Order: sequence, then structure tokens, then C-alpha cells
Amino acid sequence: MPEGDTLFRIAARLQPVLTGRCIVRAESQDCRLSTQSLQGHCVTAIEPRGKHLLIHVDNGLTLHTHLGMTGAWHVYALGEPWQKPRHRAAVTLFTDEAVCVCFSPKTLELLSADGLRRHAHLQHLGPDVLAPAFDAREALRRLSLHHTLPIGEALMDQTILCGVGNIYKSEILFHCRLYPWCPVTSLTTNELDAVLAAARKLMRANLATQTRRTRFRADGSRFWVYGRSGQPCFVCGQVIGMRHQGTLGRSTYWCPSCQMNPAAGPRTVVGEPTEL
Repeated sequence: MPEGDTLFRIAARLQPVLTGRCIVRAESQDCRLSTQSLQGHCVTAIEPRGKHLLIHVDNGLTLHTHLGMTGAWHVYALGEPWQKPRHRAAVTLFTDEAVCVCFSPKTLELLSADGLRRHAHLQHLGPDVLAPAFDAREALRRLSLHHTLPIGEALMDQTILCGVGNIYKSEILFHCRLYPWCPVTSLTTNELDAVLAAARKLMRANLATQTRRTRFRADGSRFWVYGRSGQPCFVCGQVIGMRHQGTLGRSTYWCPSCQMNPAAGPRTVVGEPTEL
């Protein structure tokens, strides 16, 4: 599933071809989407909000997409061949110079200004990790309200902090040397501050690249723990573990030595890996 950095890159790709441009034609295979209400209107802003993308139009409407596991936004020049089959195009926006296509999104809806204000999910999102004015204090407040939740689940709860997905969850907690099943209440304010700082640092490092990485070495391994179950930890040599976590059973990767279970002994001091 695309994480917050992916949505920022998508927004950056769409902004120069859509913002301030008139939508001369709009098409959708979803009969519930009134594309006629978009045609002839200009895009005023493109806003990434966590894992969501909002395309605001000058008539007060907002096109909302959530890409889920398989969705994607593509930009093509007029007449350029598409890289995906046309029957997977959920919505297509045409300007006088470009074609913007959203393929296979999990969520696709057109919201009025009032619908956007009242949206049950969007209005309950936590602070966006990648927002220029990230509100760390509010994120800490929301974490405190979920004090019994394991930190690995709390990081994935978009009502606490939005934008973090499964890859970053594991990498952030390794970066901070925290056991993923520690309840939030067991962590100090300094440790939670370090978690939020690591989330922002790791995700911002990937805003200008298509190849996500949290580890910058020449050996080709892009991640410290994610996807490395059964392989040795780059720091201590212990075998990386993987367990499913939370009600959705998302995969969590961790080093049993660097991220020791506090029940097995004193927790190690929060600190960064040798090299990001």
C-alpha cells in the first residue's frame, strides 16, 4: 500500500500539469461519479493528506482518492500510450496538454465542500507526518489517548498519525531500538518524541526518489529490517524476526537483540542505527 511519501510524490507530479489548469474533459467508469461537474472547471490545489489525495476544483468540489494496495496515478502527454489497461482507469482528467489517470483506487469519490468538512474518515486523521507544519504535540496527545496500544499498531493508526505504513513502521521502530509490542504507556515522552522525529526524518528522505530506502549503503540492501526475516541484523548479527500484528495481521519485522522485549530484560537506550 502506498505510504505518505508516495502520495507526496504523486501530488508533486500532478501539480504542474493540473494546478491552475482547466479540466476540458473528465471520464469515469463509476456511474456514481458525476464527471460532468468537473468539466470546464479549474484545479485550484492538490493536497496529499496522509495516504489520501485531494484534488480541489474551483466550483467547491474535491476529488478524493485513496489508492489502497494496487491503485496508482499516471500522467501522460496527449496521445501517449498508457502503461495500464484502459478498463482499470477509474477516473481520467484531460487538460489541453496532459491526461491524468487514476487506476484501481480503493476509494474514489467527489465531495462537496460540506461533504469534505463532514467526511467521517478524513476529518479524523491525525497530524500528517510530512506536513510542513507537522504538529508533534498533537500527535503525542493522540498517542497518549491510546496508551494501551502497542507502539507498532499505534504508528499504523491513521487517526493518531497519518502517512506511516507498514514499511516505515518497522524501520522507524528499529531506528529507535523499540520493541514493536511495547504499549505506548511504557514509553517515555523522549522515546515517543524520537519515534515521531524518526518517522519524519525517514519519510522526508524519500520525497525526491522513486526507490524508497531507509538504509544508505552500497551493498544494495535498502532496509534495516523490513522484508529481511531470517537474515542477520546489520548491526548485531541477530536473526531478524517477523510476526503479524494487529487486527489486520500486518507484518512487523524487528531485531530481537537491538529491539529487545522489555519483559526479557532492560530495554536498550533509544538511538539511531550506525548509518541511515
